[in-house]
Amino acid sequence: MLVLATAACAAALAAATYQSLAPRGQWFGKSFHGIERGSRQIALTFDDGPNDPHTLKLLEILDKHAVRATFFLIGRHVRQRPDIAATIAAQGHTVGNHTFSHPLLIFQPRSRIEEEIITCQQALRDAVAEPSNLFRPPWGGRRPGIFRFVRGLGLEPVLWSVTGYDWNAPSADYIEKKVQAQIRGGDVVLLHDGGHSAFGADRSRTNQAVDRLIARYHSDGYRFGTIPEMMSSARNGFR
Repeated sequence: MLVLATAACAAALAAATYQSLAPRGQWFGKSFHGIERGSRQIALTFDDGPNDPHTLKLLEILDKHAVRATFFLIGRHVRQRPDIAATIAAQGHTVGNHTFSHPLLIFQPRSRIEEEIITCQQALRDAVAEPSNLFRPPWGGRRPGIFRFVRGLGLEPVLWSVTGYDWNAPSADYIEKKVQAQIRGGDVVLLHDGGHSAFGADRSRTNQAVDRLIARYHSDGYRFGTIPEMMSSARNGFR
């Protein structure tokens, strides 16, 4: 019996650990991670910016394709380059909260979580004036109660359904193939225009992959939009 109980506890712990990081996991609270599979909509999201020069180069690519995306910004990077954050918003993209310093929230006390989110939101307001109410936890990490607490601050948790694994990708081809292998329509795609550990991360490979991915999926009849646009489509039953 002891062996069975130990095995059951281990299995439960493994499941809880998975749910605390799984982008589609709903055990610890609901989050938005896309709409009905098969939709012709795709939402590109970029984490860990703003970042010089790669965020600005990414904005040029998005503008070339007339695509609007969603950027989850780190507050301390916004403090460093508020002008880039302002440019993101001025070009019609959505700006969301990705905490001030990118800690793994699973291991943080409530007071630290509140400080991280509120301080980031203030940095966004100082740079952008009207940031969105969207929030993405670093690494997608959460535990019971965190999303309820986040919503109490007036924010809506957003995760993803597709990731390009671009944080240490060896090439643009690698990122492109990772995304293509997962896209089914109605997806929220996770990519990065910056790095959480330091300002100035090289995201040139991500930018190259984004240029190609947009061209490919546009030619296949897909539409790109922001997270608020995709949420609105979901509420109104549009595909």
